[in-house]
Amino acid sequence: MHLVYLALTFLAMVVLLAFKRPLYQAILGGLLVAAALFRISPMVILERVGGVLTSWESMSVLVSMYLISYLQRMLDARNQMKMAQADLNGIFHNRRINATATPMFIGMLPSAAAMLLCGDIVKDSTDGYLDRKEQAVVTSWFRHIPESVLPTYPGVLLMASLSGIELSRFIPAMIVPVAVLALLGYAPFLRKIPKEPETPVSSDKKRDALNLLKHVWTLVAILILILAAGLSVVPALLIVIVAAAIVYRFMPGDMGRMVISAFEPRLIVNTFLVLVLRELISYTGVLQLLPEALSTLPIPTYLIFAILFFLGGIVSGNTGIIALGTPLAFAAMDAGVELMVLLMCMCHAASQISPVHVCLVVASEYYNISLGELVRKTLPLALAFCILMIGYYNLLLLF
Repeated sequence: MHLVYLALTFLAMVVLLAFKRPLYQAILGGLLVAAALFRISPMVILERVGGVLTSWESMSVLVSMYLISYLQRMLDARNQMKMAQADLNGIFHNRRINATATPMFIGMLPSAAAMLLCGDIVKDSTDGYLDRKEQAVVTSWFRHIPESVLPTYPGVLLMASLSGIELSRFIPAMIVPVAVLALLGYAPFLRKIPKEPETPVSSDKKRDALNLLKHVWTLVAILILILAAGLSVVPALLIVIVAAAIVYRFMPGDMGRMVISAFEPRLIVNTFLVLVLRELISYTGVLQLLPEALSTLPIPTYLIFAILFFLGGIVSGNTGIIALGTPLAFAAMDAGVELMVLLMCMCHAASQISPVHVCLVVASEYYNISLGELVRKTLPLALAFCILMIGYYNLLLLF
């Protein structure tokens, strides 16, 4: 019955979103249904809410979101993103590259708030050619491609650790899935956009490249601090914000005004509620029931685990199902890097349509669409990717 209760919890959210209720109301509805069906006491709910408030892992998501929003205000005040857009036009003279390569580059930042920066670029590149739903899908889809493969993300590191598969074998094997992700996002949306922007062709691409570095040095600095210096997102952002304040010569009064303007209550509240929902689902232990339920299906073992990771990824996000399912999968099968690639791809596809994925909340809020609209638009891409990756898994086994 627990699986039925879980389905009813998500159904309640879907129904509320279908009736055009705000996202926070849909999440609260899901929380109430889950509490009633799973008989979660008010004390447990308070404990879980307190756990989100006292857990740095959870609170760092909210803090980094605020700091990215603050940095975005600083860059907007100095027109850095608009000038970076002009530099990209000068280098490539191609709207499609602007709308795809830039979110993938920014996607190297392991922060949900990076979605805000991606949204600015994609919106500028596609306005007038894609509607808001399509812009949201492009932003979310391309921003998350690095998350499927880079060891800067905890899911990749956790699965490599639990499976015993070296990253030096995993990353090359992910070249094809990354290319497929890019093509799936390109074909239905980016072909609608004319390649050439309404700007003259640059006569000095070297100068444009140097100017681009000058205008996006804050993003490059954050990546270097995270990847090379080993800092987490929050301290990296704080260092870059201080440096930007000095470089761009912001006055204390300007910095103070942005403290208020960078705070976006609706975004913070929705993100917080998603974190609470994820905590309650974890408390129910429903994830532990999925392997037993799927084991009764008359399908190959690898497919059972593929479905497990897909459904588990939707329910709890990548980390939970990777922690639970990876030891089971590699104990049940004499498998290698092929299985790791398949399971990571299934997790990645699931995360693109998961209601507990914070980034989707950020994207839907940025483009002022419902989470349900974003998920419906993304679902065909996610399912197509799963089917293609099952074929890729069997192809890898042949070689």
